[in-house]
Amino acid sequence: MNGLAVQIRMQRGALPLDVAFEVAAGETVVVVGPNGAGKSSCLLAIAGLLPLEAGRIALGARCLDDGSKRGFVPAERRDVGVVFQGHLLLPHLSALDNVAYGLRARGHARRAARETASSWLERVGLGAELVDARPAALSGGQSQRVALARALAIDPAVLLLDEPMAAVDASGRLALRRELREHLASFAGPRLLVAHDLADAFALADRVLVLEEGRLVQAGPIDELVARPRSRYVADLVGVNCFRGVAHAGVVTVAGAPLRVASNLEGEVLVTLHPRAVSLFRQQPAGSPRNVWAAPIEALEPTLERVRVRLGGPIPLVAEVTHSAVDELRLEGGGEVFVAIKATELNVTQC
Repeated sequence: MNGLAVQIRMQRGALPLDVAFEVAAGETVVVVGPNGAGKSSCLLAIAGLLPLEAGRIALGARCLDDGSKRGFVPAERRDVGVVFQGHLLLPHLSALDNVAYGLRARGHARRAARETASSWLERVGLGAELVDARPAALSGGQSQRVALARALAIDPAVLLLDEPMAAVDASGRLALRRELREHLASFAGPRLLVAHDLADAFALADRVLVLEEGRLVQAGPIDELVARPRSRYVADLVGVNCFRGVAHAGVVTVAGAPLRVASNLEGEVLVTLHPRAVSLFRQQPAGSPRNVWAAPIEALEPTLERVRVRLGGPIPLVAEVTHSAVDELRLEGGGEVFVAIKATELNVTQC
């Protein structure tokens, strides 16, 4: 199986899109980023639905687009399977005929196409009682199965999925995510997904690409993004605090405020801090923490296991505490708390 090599340069409205990456055969890469970052545009360009202005898209040694009319391979000849956001099933066709449609468009006889489609619907877990149902009668999860079967039935060399879980309700999301992971693992070619939910990326990705404002700002496995986020968006995405500052002699100055760190780096740096490493007190603490200051409580955000406490002050940040700590510290009442952070808990990387 061939890998996918992508270099995209184009203008999308006010967004200059300039992105380069590769996806190996058998690898699942998930693209994340804020709205308007260019994620779906990348998939459309790879699918042949959005011609490049410059750059190159290649599958192994085969060039699919080099920015010229002569070098552009139409979508129907690219050997790419696509699961669109919202699934885009043909409303007048049954589930079976939606899957068979791509095969028929490639010249397969009707009977053979329907037999293959039936086999794929069975493989993705759509019940036999639904194969003749039209899209309006299907749930979000059932539609997702049909869309995935349609993409896989043509035996593509590359599989693209644009937010495949977007139309699935919360109750069915976990099971479908698990099923999708199994189906992706059985596909031998490159797999590229756009995801909005970080949980989808955690569950599905071998590697994550982060796009912001048309640029690739970070790439790597999930644990690397969590340990060393390279932008405020990535830090917010993975739930850690992130500050930019200037380091000198063991102190990083962030927005005019000093943070003592256990690092010898100098110059512009990125500092990350897990919310659970932030200690809160109602009275000024004594002891080992080298960073202590007063901060106003701005909001409490309960989660299943803990509570995220948003704090203002010279360095706005988020702390995570237990539900019992909320009661003990009377955090519901607002006001000010003292923040304490050990220098060793602050991860410092060069910008």
